[in-house]
Amino acid sequence: MSTPTRTPRQGLPRTPGGEPWPPADYLAAVPQDLPVVAGALEADPVVASTPLAEPAPAQVVEVPVPGAMPSVPARPLAVSATAGTVRRGLPRVPGGEPWPPADNPGVPVPAPGAASSPEPDTQAPLASVASAEPVDDVAIPPAPVESSSASTPAGDLRRGLPRIPGGQPWPPAAKAPAPAPAPAPMEAAQPVPAVVEPVAHAVAEPEVKAAPVAAPVAPAQLAAALSAPAASTAPKPETAPVAPRQSSPRPQPGTPPAPASGSTSATTKPEAQRHGPLTTKQWVLAGVLGAFCALGMATTVVLLARWILGFEAVSNFVVRYPGEYHLPEAAPIGFPRWLAWNHFFNFFLMVLIIRSGLQVRHQRKPPAYWSSKRSPKVSINLWLHQSLDVLWLVNGLVFVVVLFASGHWVRIVPTSWEVFPNAISAALQYMSLDWPTDNGWVNYNSLQQLAYFTTVFIAAPLAALTGFRLSAFWPKNAPALTKRYPIEVARALHFPTMLYFAVFIVVHVALVFSTGALRNLNHMFAAQGSTDPAQFANNWTGLWMFAVAIFVTAAAWAACRPLFLTSIARIFGKVSAR
Repeated sequence: MSTPTRTPRQGLPRTPGGEPWPPADYLAAVPQDLPVVAGALEADPVVASTPLAEPAPAQVVEVPVPGAMPSVPARPLAVSATAGTVRRGLPRVPGGEPWPPADNPGVPVPAPGAASSPEPDTQAPLASVASAEPVDDVAIPPAPVESSSASTPAGDLRRGLPRIPGGQPWPPAAKAPAPAPAPAPMEAAQPVPAVVEPVAHAVAEPEVKAAPVAAPVAPAQLAAALSAPAASTAPKPETAPVAPRQSSPRPQPGTPPAPASGSTSATTKPEAQRHGPLTTKQWVLAGVLGAFCALGMATTVVLLARWILGFEAVSNFVVRYPGEYHLPEAAPIGFPRWLAWNHFFNFFLMVLIIRSGLQVRHQRKPPAYWSSKRSPKVSINLWLHQSLDVLWLVNGLVFVVVLFASGHWVRIVPTSWEVFPNAISAALQYMSLDWPTDNGWVNYNSLQQLAYFTTVFIAAPLAALTGFRLSAFWPKNAPALTKRYPIEVARALHFPTMLYFAVFIVVHVALVFSTGALRNLNHMFAAQGSTDPAQFANNWTGLWMFAVAIFVTAAAWAACRPLFLTSIARIFGKVSAR
């Protein structure tokens, strides 16, 4: 066995367009007489054709590199040179042919079925070269790979393909080298191993597989490994260190969970229920505000009326026209019982008509529908409103007929022009809170007479005519009549007429209680009275009857619901949900 005296071969450059590796000035530092590993072949590996019985590990010589940056040591890769076919590895470029090419002469090839050489446990630093003697395993340290944003974190070993068929990825996890301190904040990534070929050149090559692999290599990792030599020469970019992720503390048992980010600290209150355009609170506030405004306006009116009555001319006017004029001598006195019953029915029906009219005006989806053979399909609320209107018209017709038949019409129909100055005098007396001294059992004052006449002979017929135009009873085959009486006119007059009736009821009840409640209620509900105003001033009969009338009206108001209406409506027609 002879000692080789030639220098190591130079391989391919580490960078595109660079000098062959190792550089010529590094070869001077390599000793010419390299020791030969026991069991190595004396013949050149190019012409050797017989395999060794036991391949020996490669002898690695460390060559100092001036100015070289410290890198993480890696295990050298050994290639066995034995007879047989070429053992080809991964391609040099993504999508290329396996390296080395099949037609490359002089590449040591292993014999079929030959096992790969054992991996030495020694680690080779950067810039180490293999022995020049043709041995089985020659190793050259890999070049450091530039770290990138996708590189493996420090302390985590990037493992490659297995060395033997069916083995574990190499290197083993137990032999992971400790990370070396880096001068820059950027941590050094694992180097890509390089293979030195015995034929006149050596290149950096990823790990060569000896058999079918257990786990494939990702294309992105392969491209990064192939471009490692070019990236190693580029200057390392200055990157800011990544701040460690702060984990949120775990809540202690028994403590309420903290509110999520972006959510409001206070719990959103549910929206208040609306009754028409306003909520309950808004209605209460509006009522209180309206009461204060009404009180202020009433106080202003009283003060203004008293100031006007302070003038001598106005005082003489009130003396001349006390607020009423004398009726004809044939005018009846008192209230008959039919008039008291008619008054109760009129009050009862008018309240329900106003309620059902407001339901029709503000309804969105009717709860049910009513139809018959002679009437088209309408909502259950409209059916109730029209039915009450029919009953109210019948009660009004009975009142007018009996009123003129009994001669009581002279009490509500003006018979003298003196009604107007007496009405002005009565209004001034009411506004100054100095009530007129009239007896309703015998005669109304002029302001009452005009109000009753307007209600019975103007407002009631107007409500009936406009309601008939808006109802389903209006003839559909009368285009000329429809053109002369358009529905827009009826709609514009019907609702203000209802408001007039509502105001009349409120003012009428207020004056009844403020000008002698017991006496006036006896006249209206009990049909009791006398020409002497003080005779029934303490009689409670009328008040109890009025209380019964209020109770019955309130019960009917509450009963105007679909549950009760449908059972009554089925008697007169068909009720359906659509």
